[in-house]
Amino acid sequence: MAKVGISVRFGRVPWAVGCVIAALLLPLDSAVAEPRPTIPQAKAKLSKLNDEAGVIVDRFNLADERWKKAGKRYDRLNILYTRQRAVVDSLRRDLVAVAVNSYQYGGLTSGEGLAAHNDPRSVLGGMAALDQITAGRAESLRAFDDANRALKEQYRKAEDALSDADKARDVLAKEKSKAERTVAEQAKLLRRLGAFRAGDPNSTGVTYTGPASGNARQVMEFAYKQIGKPYQWGGEGPGSYDCSGLTQASWRGAGVSLPRTTWEQWSWGARRRVPLELDRLQPGDLLFSKGLGHMGMYAGGGKMVHAPRTGDIIKVVDLDDYWWGRLLGAVRP
Repeated sequence: MAKVGISVRFGRVPWAVGCVIAALLLPLDSAVAEPRPTIPQAKAKLSKLNDEAGVIVDRFNLADERWKKAGKRYDRLNILYTRQRAVVDSLRRDLVAVAVNSYQYGGLTSGEGLAAHNDPRSVLGGMAALDQITAGRAESLRAFDDANRALKEQYRKAEDALSDADKARDVLAKEKSKAERTVAEQAKLLRRLGAFRAGDPNSTGVTYTGPASGNARQVMEFAYKQIGKPYQWGGEGPGSYDCSGLTQASWRGAGVSLPRTTWEQWSWGARRRVPLELDRLQPGDLLFSKGLGHMGMYAGGGKMVHAPRTGDIIKVVDLDDYWWGRLLGAVRP
């Protein structure tokens, strides 16, 4: 009877059992995977990510610059501290020598010392030497105290600089993590769209034949030689660049020192702004996008050379309606 009861119980739920078994037999990820985005959805998400990535990468570059500057400041102060410590150690040795000499000359002024010398001139000479040593000892003590205070001040500054560098490093690590996540998502979408371009770090670029002259021509020639190399966030060359890394490196070769990030270059150019009009722009002018998430350089002939984004290469594009609508302003270095 028991066996019959069990058979009847199972017989009442064959459909439910079948569903459970079928679910268990399915691949694990198929039960929880999100539907793949359509091509238009992927492109829309990629466009949004590109705008976000520009800002995130710029924050990373700014944190990186602050960390580097803090590290350099600490290194400089540490060198000064080491030098000051050597001065203090040298003065300390001088004080020891003065103390020893003072003790030795002190024997001349004792009763036994005076009795042992029959020549008054010799005694007077010894006393004069003692006065000089006493004065010299006081001067050495003052010099030692001053040097020691300077040493402590240099040590304090070096410690502060090291603390600043540590804080900057922590901020850098956070920004780097954000950038890596955003860039990974960009790359995933680009591969989904079949549009990922790895680029060639050894690309020799193309010859610039535009209208630039003077040092701007040198800038353009350098930038065009980088065409075909990959975009890399945080890249400063020579095998890859990000947008502001390319503009900085291009103008550096022409003797102009630009700050590292897009934000900094825009601020640096506050008094160097030029009208954002095609007939007013000159080759080498810096072009900034709205939101300051991206930048490039005017190449002449209605074109811009730039390092676009993850999964793309340094290239020249036409300043069409799309780009004009995205631009914020221009700066002439």
